Amino acid sequence: MTVAAIEERLPDLVEARNVIESFHDMLRRKSSGDLEAWIERAAKTLAASFANGVIRDRAAIQNAITSQWSNGQTDGQITKLKLIKRQMYVAGNLICLRHASSECRDVIEIASEPKLHADKG
Repeated sequence: MTVAAIEERLPDLVEARNVIESFHDMLRRKSSGDLEAWIERAAKTLAASFANGVIRDRAAIQNAITSQWSNGQTDGQITKLKLIKRQMYVAGNLICLRHASSECRDVIEIASEPKLHADKG
C-alpha cells in the first residue's frame, strides 16, 4: 500500500526506476544496440546524472554489454577476502579487550590517573 501511494504521488520516481531497470535488462540481455536510445530516455528523468556517467564511460559500458568476459568471479573472491579480514579484525579487537580487561587493568588504571603534581622543568 505504501509503495502504491508513493508511486501515485511521484511519477518521476517511477519513471527513473523503470529507466534503471531497463538498463539492468539491457546488460543482462547483452543488447548494445539499445544503449543510445536508453541514454536519450534516461537524460529526461531523475536518472540523468547516472546517464551522464554512462556517457562519460560509454566505451566501458559498451564493452560490459558486448564482452563475454566478466569480473564477477574476481569481485566475489575480493568480497570473500574482505569478509574474512573484517571477521579477523573483530576477533583481534575482542582478544585485545579481553587482555586489557584482565591482565593489564593495573597499567590502564595507572596510565589514566590524573597527575597530582605539575611537572617542574
